[in-house]
Amino acid sequence: MQKFDAIRPFYDSEVNEALHGVANHPMMKTMMNFTFPELNDEVWKEQLKKTHSIRDFQCNFIYQTIQKVLEKSSEGLTTSGFDKLEKNTPYLFISNHRDILLDTTLLNVCLFEHGLVMTASAIGDNLVKKAFLSTLAKLNRNFLVLRGLTPREMLQSSKLLAEYMGQLLLRENRSVWIAQREGRTKDGNDETNPGVLKMIAMGSDEANPMDYFKKLKIVPVAISYEYDPTDVLKMPQLMAEANNEVYVKDKNEDFMTILSGIMGTKKRIHISVGDVLDSEIDQIVAENDNSNKQIQALAQTIDDSILQNYQLWPTNFIAYDILNETNKYAHLYKESEKQLFERRLEKRIGTDNGVARQGFLAMYANPVVNKLKYQDAF
Repeated sequence: MQKFDAIRPFYDSEVNEALHGVANHPMMKTMMNFTFPELNDEVWKEQLKKTHSIRDFQCNFIYQTIQKVLEKSSEGLTTSGFDKLEKNTPYLFISNHRDILLDTTLLNVCLFEHGLVMTASAIGDNLVKKAFLSTLAKLNRNFLVLRGLTPREMLQSSKLLAEYMGQLLLRENRSVWIAQREGRTKDGNDETNPGVLKMIAMGSDEANPMDYFKKLKIVPVAISYEYDPTDVLKMPQLMAEANNEVYVKDKNEDFMTILSGIMGTKKRIHISVGDVLDSEIDQIVAENDNSNKQIQALAQTIDDSILQNYQLWPTNFIAYDILNETNKYAHLYKESEKQLFERRLEKRIGTDNGVARQGFLAMYANPVVNKLKYQDAF
């Protein structure tokens, strides 16, 4: 098992020592004071130091933190589809990706509340450069996706990552979460990168990757926020791309995005899980005669599930109407909701930046456009 040491989370045997190491860190104090404002520091520190497993840390601390985050920054989390999943069964959750930490953490909250196997979750190593964040990620059962590698290193890293995911799912009875493509969706278009599926297939001994995908029990997940708490932070990258410029992140940009994602206004949040892809994979194999076409078809099937299960909010319809200068969906939102959204647009983007304004509106409007491919009207 040492082959996975560079990317794996902590083993339970390492958890207690890690918690002792961060119990006095100022960021741990901030997090715990936010979560347990009524407790003296010594009380939560004592409990931390008695914690010996990732599950106990997640259930007794992180779960409580997320409840506080939802209470302070949202109008609630709703779910659909979880009752279709079986207890004590690991699944490979492939989801759209809007927020660095919350997407996977909220999914685990839902799995925990439904008595289902929680996930080990992929996270880019660029997000955990700070020692405290690295420790916290390993305590939350995150495994690392290594970034910034040469093509040869990338191939070796991808194979290791794929083998580790296979190890978790098929031998350790552990569910796995991975985003449908690298990085968060900036433009509201949720599309699965076939390269992610090709990477996952590298962990297979099967002659046909599709047989392997059936074993992994792929479940597409649709996550939608009424307000994206990091919407304005995504604009500089979109603007750079619009101008054909290379976007370079600020030194602390990822960290600030993590904080904004956690504490920024979200209003309502919905997480929907689709069906386990099984008969769909059989159909893909029957209709496509080579593995490349099969991978493309599987990516499309995941997209179909995510887009069909995606929850649209008034903000999506408002943005569509503003962007297209229409009142087509005015029956789906209140005037007060539109005024609130327009205030946010003006406050965050202003009136003189046309490219950013278009990008901001498209981010919210594109899910409507994409969902129209599956239904005629709302």
